[in-house]
Amino acid sequence: MNLTDKITDTFRISVPQEKALKKIGVVTVRDLLYHFPARYDSAANVSTISNLRKGESAVILGNIFGLKTSKAFRKKIPMAEGWVEDSTGKIKIIWFHQAYLAKMISENSFVRVEGKVSERRDQLYFSNPKVEPASMKETELPLGNSVSKLYPIYPESRGVTSNWIYHAIKKILSRAPLDMADPIPESVLQTYKLPNLKTALIWIHAPKQPEHAQAARKRFAFEEIFFIQLERQKVRQELSTQNAWKIEKEYSDVKKFADRFPFEVTGAQKRAIEVILEDLRRGQPMSRLLEGDVGSGKTAVAAAAVYAIATSRPKEQNFGTLQSAYMAPTEILARQHFESFIKYFRHMPINIALITGSGCRKFPSKVNPEGHTDISRTQLLKWVASGEIAVLVGTHALIQKSVKFKHLALAIVDEQHRFGTAQRQKLVNKETTIPHLLSMTATPIPRTLALTLYGDLDLSLLDEMPAGRKKIITEIVTPDGRPAAYRKIKEEMASGRQLYVICPRIDEPDQTKELAIQAKSVKEEVKRLKKEVFPEYEIEILHSKMRPVEKEKVMNGFKDKKIDILVATSVVEVGVNVENASLIVIEGAERFGLAQLHQLRGRVIRGTHQPYCFVFAETKSDKTVDRLNALKTAKSGFELAEFDLAQRGSGELRGMKQWGISDLGMEAIKNIKMVEAARLEATKIIGNNPNLSKYPLLKEKIESVGTKIHFE
Repeated sequence: MNLTDKITDTFRISVPQEKALKKIGVVTVRDLLYHFPARYDSAANVSTISNLRKGESAVILGNIFGLKTSKAFRKKIPMAEGWVEDSTGKIKIIWFHQAYLAKMISENSFVRVEGKVSERRDQLYFSNPKVEPASMKETELPLGNSVSKLYPIYPESRGVTSNWIYHAIKKILSRAPLDMADPIPESVLQTYKLPNLKTALIWIHAPKQPEHAQAARKRFAFEEIFFIQLERQKVRQELSTQNAWKIEKEYSDVKKFADRFPFEVTGAQKRAIEVILEDLRRGQPMSRLLEGDVGSGKTAVAAAAVYAIATSRPKEQNFGTLQSAYMAPTEILARQHFESFIKYFRHMPINIALITGSGCRKFPSKVNPEGHTDISRTQLLKWVASGEIAVLVGTHALIQKSVKFKHLALAIVDEQHRFGTAQRQKLVNKETTIPHLLSMTATPIPRTLALTLYGDLDLSLLDEMPAGRKKIITEIVTPDGRPAAYRKIKEEMASGRQLYVICPRIDEPDQTKELAIQAKSVKEEVKRLKKEVFPEYEIEILHSKMRPVEKEKVMNGFKDKKIDILVATSVVEVGVNVENASLIVIEGAERFGLAQLHQLRGRVIRGTHQPYCFVFAETKSDKTVDRLNALKTAKSGFELAEFDLAQRGSGELRGMKQWGISDLGMEAIKNIKMVEAARLEATKIIGNNPNLSKYPLLKEKIESVGTKIHFE
């Protein structure tokens, strides 16, 4: 058995199992070996049915029988049930919304049941437990005694259980050669007392003591962060050798422009502008991430940077201007920023343009000197290539091959859309001069996460709000509090305000699908609100499946106050600016992380009216309400992000799944010392050997890491 062998050639696997394994990223023997346990159970945790108590989580072993599927009497939801019996008694099992489970378990088989014990009509039962085949040998272990044997519990997928994975890995450990070369240098392993690769693989899958499992998990967690840091530091090193436009501007040169803003520049904005100008003067490519809470004024800082570029000449020219590109994640936001830049630069003799998938625009217009006009894509591309367009705003259409700049000096990327070296190169014509990069995000990122994912970027933080911004009044609303919340909303709307309603889904869940998420949908909620709550108001919907022209029509209607209530999904148009919309309702709030709730809430902070946020939770659970109450007490989105990371785990932060980091790696990101250690070692290695010629295994590894980690 070789680690490169396909899993289908090594084990007898059914088609559903093969699909399930692919879903969890397992194709080869090596992949399975790197599918680590989520946690471990000890035989000491196994209880008997007679000892079960309401509300506790428990593990029991016994025979399962009486399996059947049905539908709940009142709500008609699909469900399955059965009984488990051991020598001390029997207990009922019920699965809600998972009727298929009864078909996947053999009648009268010996099983291991793990889950929460509930009670109804004085009868105990397991609600939605995990059930898997168990070995009879497990019953021979002394219950309630301290046993060193640990059972790994693996992340599973429908069709492949933790138990199957456990036995497959056991077979691999007994047959496969584990004498793999360790990519982490021996000196690093010794410094941080980490086990070598072979030992760590055995300890993580078959630990004899809890300490073994902990040491192995620490090693693999460090390894993942270390490889990401190496890749980031290598990019940073490569960029430092490139040439960039040298922009000789001081804050005094930009101050007159900043004084035109419709608000007074905050201390944080001034510091950010100064440090950006310092970067631009160096002649090396700037790589900076500007983090700012919702409404903290990131666009104004970006405009100041663009002003510095737009008032600078290309080398050895006494005419023309250097160019800036501003990339936004959606068409609506791109149009909004285009209009903002027109306001900022209307007094200057420069051309500003917009390019999206659905069309192009330019300001000023010969036909209408005070406004913009639609132009052909061909004409716009000619003007960009000739250098006549000083500022080009757009979506990903900006980095298509057909878009060629003459003197691009600055690329600004909004909302975490990352530009790597290759993407920047797409923006460069045939010059050797690489553009400066300013990446911006309103999503609060915990410090450890920023240090890891953005290791090649310098960080600037906007931690002050512009003067005059009112603090959002946030109310956590449980089901019985809805009527009072709606009364308050109606009072505010009577004075002319507008309302956002955010729902987790676009369409209603398919009741025939057993794993469909039961949550409010945009399409059904708009009908309910119109019929039962706000019949007198104009209500429209907005979601990601709508065509751009439809979205624009709805957003313009909302901006122009023709629409009173906008019912939308949580993923569309973060940052959209409608000053009169001072009310927001977030449905199914328990489904979101605190950082995302905070960002959604920020949509109503744009104007001068008192903003309100009503966080509607579907449950009265104390734990959920306590977590949501952090929205009322935290001083900033960054504090909330740290709280989310600590309380709920890294998976709750927006975008985690996209970043391609494993659960183990994300757990490591909670540990600031580990992140800093990995960063230190990576910086040392790249500093001494930038091309990693002395570390061929590391070089091979980070090349593969670079393709797996996504920064969008």
